[in-house]
Amino acid sequence: MEGQGLLLACIFTPLAGAFLLPIFGRIHVGLRNIMSLLFVLTAFLCSAMLLSPALSQGPVSVYWQLPLGLSIGFLADALAVFMAATSSLVASIIVFYSFGYIERYKNQNEYYLMVTLFLGAMMGLVFSTNLICIYMFWEISAICCWRLIGFYREEPVVRRANKAFMVTVGGALLMLVGFIGIYGETGTFDLLQMQGQTVANWVMVLILFGILSKSATLPLHTWLPDAGVAPSPVTSLLHAAVLVKIGVYVFARLFLVNFQLEAIWETVVPWIAAVSALVSAGAALVENDIKRIIAYSTISQLAFILLGLSTGTMIGAAGGLLYILMHSLAKGGLFLCAGIVEHSVHTKDIRQMGGLAKRLPVTAVSFLFCAFSVMGIPPFGGFFAKFMVIDSALVGGTPLLAGTYIFGAALTVVYLLRVFVKVFLGDATHTDVKEGTWEMVGSVAILGVLSLLGGIFINLPTQLTSFIVENLGRW
Repeated sequence: MEGQGLLLACIFTPLAGAFLLPIFGRIHVGLRNIMSLLFVLTAFLCSAMLLSPALSQGPVSVYWQLPLGLSIGFLADALAVFMAATSSLVASIIVFYSFGYIERYKNQNEYYLMVTLFLGAMMGLVFSTNLICIYMFWEISAICCWRLIGFYREEPVVRRANKAFMVTVGGALLMLVGFIGIYGETGTFDLLQMQGQTVANWVMVLILFGILSKSATLPLHTWLPDAGVAPSPVTSLLHAAVLVKIGVYVFARLFLVNFQLEAIWETVVPWIAAVSALVSAGAALVENDIKRIIAYSTISQLAFILLGLSTGTMIGAAGGLLYILMHSLAKGGLFLCAGIVEHSVHTKDIRQMGGLAKRLPVTAVSFLFCAFSVMGIPPFGGFFAKFMVIDSALVGGTPLLAGTYIFGAALTVVYLLRVFVKVFLGDATHTDVKEGTWEMVGSVAILGVLSLLGGIFINLPTQLTSFIVENLGRW
């Protein structure tokens, strides 16, 4: 019962608590902020406490059977707990960062409601055992995304928020048709009753549309760079902690745990991701908006995760999960650093920046640490994850595919170093700038240090992801 209580608290504390935040905001803004952080931290602590029993004693579950093959169920297995802990950890840091970033803007009550609800939807999705529940939480996250991207409410901003909503919801509707196709073949939406089955190719195509739209993979990627009009903690939440990770998680849940992925898709999916990685890396090389560059980087790095999860090898799957963690920490840090820079110089154009390391030393070092992890520079955590997923392509007998990703990794080094040099090195273009608030600076410092420590103590997360993969029952 204790485990079930932790599971339900992990989901419903942020999910239900989010709607109390506007009430707290009317009482006192500080109370609202603290309660938002507590709701998100509760999700993290509960998921962290579920990790040990999920690894040693087996999954914790809560389940209600309904008529017509329907059910409501939540399952805290090792994969779900890992994803929940990763998302809620980074989301907690982002909410803390928001205390300093959002204090000057309007719509704060709605902001904290949507951020907390966003995390609650993620918790519900990762633990759900029913395809319809997964779809429901998927769409709740889309609504939160829509409101948060359009936070500033100007017409161009709202248009981009609408674009993100239409692309992700359109993909989700196609995915829902695929889920109905699965129901037609199996007579149930319950994932616990679908172990080891193979889905029809047309169903796979529809589900892929949903996954690729949510995880911003070519050709359904253009909404993600446009989402850079949102506040930096929002873009960090979208790119690092929650939104784009939903797609890759559902891919892992469906095709590593439940369904057998046919051999043709083990070729098609990695190559779709490879093209997406190269195109987005090329766009990052010529872009001058700092947040759009980091957004294109997200699209490119998600390809490495999809490569690992789709190659059909244990090392690839473990590397893909490891990169979900390392990318979440590092990319969250990059966007939050970009927020400090934007607040300081009041522009996102890297051509109008320079020499900021002298004025923003903590931000500069934190940005560099997070960038090193995304680049895959040892001993940072991203290096080991990228090594594993590229090695999985070699183990799978596709050296051309591995070479393509190595080239994509090299481009990552080039465009992120370009950003660092343009923004932080050279002659100072702004002499009146200063670091952000202590909450903002502390948040980016934590993520920078975690990106480094994740590599120094790589044995711990590698053993965790390897254990998760070994116990999926697929191999």
